[in-house]
Amino acid sequence: MLTTIHDHYSHHESIRLATTRANVSMRKITLFASSATASVDEIVGNLKAAIRPATRVVGITWVHSSTGIRLPIREIAAMLGGLPDPPLLVVDGVHGLGAADDTVATMGADYFCAGTHKWMFAPRGTGLVWANAANWGRLRPLVPNFTEIESYNAWTEDRPPAGPANAARMMPGGFHAFEHQWAMGAAFRMHKQMQRPRVAARITAMNDQLKQGLAGLPKVKMHTPRAAALSAGLVAFEIDGVGPNDIVKQLLARRIVASTSPYAVSYARLAPSLVNTPAEVDEALRAVRALAS
Repeated sequence: MLTTIHDHYSHHESIRLATTRANVSMRKITLFASSATASVDEIVGNLKAAIRPATRVVGITWVHSSTGIRLPIREIAAMLGGLPDPPLLVVDGVHGLGAADDTVATMGADYFCAGTHKWMFAPRGTGLVWANAANWGRLRPLVPNFTEIESYNAWTEDRPPAGPANAARMMPGGFHAFEHQWAMGAAFRMHKQMQRPRVAARITAMNDQLKQGLAGLPKVKMHTPRAAALSAGLVAFEIDGVGPNDIVKQLLARRIVASTSPYAVSYARLAPSLVNTPAEVDEALRAVRALAS
């Protein structure tokens, strides 16, 4: 299994646990020298160079919560699909879903996983896993499900379930929090009503505004690409002489909510979303300017 050094704890730990169960190896590679100046060719080329004949799964993140870079998933999928024996592509899409104008089912991923409590505004603890029928059929359930009637009928008849695995068979068992599922559906309906291109355009415009403002500030270094095609709703930055935790604390004192990236190397982050206005982005820029001066 091949992944990158840039991914989150949950991505790396999921891979580690899977490789331990399957008794296979895990490798981490570097996709770019600098997130701020990375290009599509650099990312795709570095990944292609790391593929070996034994590579069966590639695990990557659509939008990195460490730096805000957005990977070119379609180009990566096309590159993998052109190999003689393509590995499966598994995508962590948590910070892209609801922020970018793209269709999960046509991006080229074999498996796409994302929490929906961030940019989709669904309740905490909700998420989704997408795959096509053939890829669901590759999987083996780990726990009983309370969703597929065939699994229950097979139990009553004391036989294995018929047919390949599917999404319903992979659902965890137990009593589900239906109020969360209903609220999740409402969140998707809200985004559909607002229209995904309009949502993405709004988020892009405010993040472009933020990046343009940060780029002009002394002592401020951005780690998120300026290009909209390689970024989404997160902007990671640092201020010379001020630690990321101190940046967040001092911004909060000015009523600006920021966060730090939860990685070994951490940066401060701002994330203009649908609940924000251009005036609030300007207010955040004034606060950062005050810290940087």
